[in-house]
Amino acid sequence: MHYRETVVWTKAMQVAREVYRLVRFLPREETYGMRAQMTRAAVSVPSNIAEGWTRESKAEKRQFLAIAQGSLAELETQLTLCEEIGWLSIAETKFLRGSIDETSRILTTFRQRLRRRPRPEE
Repeated sequence: MHYRETVVWTKAMQVAREVYRLVRFLPREETYGMRAQMTRAAVSVPSNIAEGWTRESKAEKRQFLAIAQGSLAELETQLTLCEEIGWLSIAETKFLRGSIDETSRILTTFRQRLRRRPRPEE
């Protein structure tokens, strides 16, 4: 299966698109600050999922999925800061937060499956 056919990559792309939509509402002076940080973190998620998907070893796959999960946590932190500063409202970020949570859950499941040892054939 190609990574583009996976639910997790599709959800991660949805997160990235939503971040690009939302950062347009941040102050212009944040173009090279918070806007850049958030878009980098958002793009990192599907990019690392794609790269990990193409790796041969389970350890490498897990590593790239862990990086993607870390980028989601980074993005969630930046989103919280934007809300607390008053740049974005909770209503504006609700959809994105749901997408982040869903993507994170799927990533966690994939990472857990990769940790399992194969069962000996009976």
